[in-house]
Amino acid sequence: METCPYCKKVKDELTSKKLKFTEKNVRNNEDEWRQVVSLTGMPTTPTILYDKEYLVPGRDYQNPEQLVNVLENFKTSSFTDTRKTLERMKTLNFHINTAFGKLDQTLKQIETKLNTDEYKSTD
Repeated sequence: METCPYCKKVKDELTSKKLKFTEKNVRNNEDEWRQVVSLTGMPTTPTILYDKEYLVPGRDYQNPEQLVNVLENFKTSSFTDTRKTLERMKTLNFHINTAFGKLDQTLKQIETKLNTDEYKSTD
């Protein structure tokens, strides 16, 4: 997107590293963009298509420098799409369980603090 400062940073980084790319404006390619969003579930720019894989900011890279590192070290997977999907689902399940575990710990700490004499009501 021409108004996206993050897109500009990514383009600048790719250019400075002499990595060739084809820019596609979301507004000029609305049907294709809708398909990408439908596939990834993430309407985030700049989404990068590289060797039939979509790289989405925040999910696959955190900053332009990390994106360049991912691109420079990219290796095509020899696993089937089914196997990759299964492994990604297992990873997602792990991260969800970890997040809920941390949330549970935080809530228990809050509950403990609220049950101390300092926070108890004097009514």
